[in-house]
Amino acid sequence: MYAVTGITGKVGAAVARSLLSADQPVRAVVRDRGKGAQWADLGCDIAVADLGDAAALAKALEGTDGVFAMLPPVFDPAPGFPEAREFNASMYTALAAAKPKKVVALSSIGADAPNPNLLNVLGLMEEALKILPVPVVFLRAAWFMENAAWDIASAREGNIQSYLQPLDRPIPMIATDDVGRTAAALLQEHWEGGRIVELEGAQRVSPNALADAFAKALARPVRAEAVPRDRWESIFRAQGMKNPTPRVQMIDGFNAGWIDFPNHGANTHKKSIGIDQAIATLIQRELT
Repeated sequence: MYAVTGITGKVGAAVARSLLSADQPVRAVVRDRGKGAQWADLGCDIAVADLGDAAALAKALEGTDGVFAMLPPVFDPAPGFPEAREFNASMYTALAAAKPKKVVALSSIGADAPNPNLLNVLGLMEEALKILPVPVVFLRAAWFMENAAWDIASAREGNIQSYLQPLDRPIPMIATDDVGRTAAALLQEHWEGGRIVELEGAQRVSPNALADAFAKALARPVRAEAVPRDRWESIFRAQGMKNPTPRVQMIDGFNAGWIDFPNHGANTHKKSIGIDQAIATLIQRELT
């Protein structure tokens, strides 16, 4: 039995689907039983636990051959990342008590970046979980291609606003389906101790290439436009963020190149889904 947290999100769902397609039993960990109904219909065992409740989470994870662990995203953290620290402590306590045979934890490119930025929360997670008394893989995934879902409406109007700059500079990206399939495969492997697996698509993607993918999917011209750096903070605050600094620092890191995989990704695992396919899928899902 493999327990999957975050199963109501894109990556967790992809992990579960991949395990089910391999005829592996899945325990869906959800915050309320209603959210697990569709997974129960697919034959999954359902466990109800909030990630902030270590005791309930431990019960949900015990007796498993492996756990896919991911933390809730914290896009607007308070200074010092107290929200992430609480989730990290709860996840560690639960996993240490449950003692699954192995753990695959979703991390990110930039988790090891030395400079302050939003992805430090994944570095904190790795620090918290690496001392678990069970084998652990930290799956460091590139920028999700599906983040482009935010751009669909503006792409239909002929442009996308890009904070990634310059517009012709490619960065590592990955489709969430590829992340899920990789995590499911890792759960079915055997290893000892700790590992780091770095994951990106076969081709890096620039904002211009993203605009071209939208143009192909929408059958109309789409161009990328750079959002001036001096407007970022005011835009993010207008969107409701109270502490946009870590997000700004993260984008700066991608743009300056200090958020990247070692050796420009020479040793990353390259996956098959490209940006054209990912954007076409996003558009199709919006229509259905």
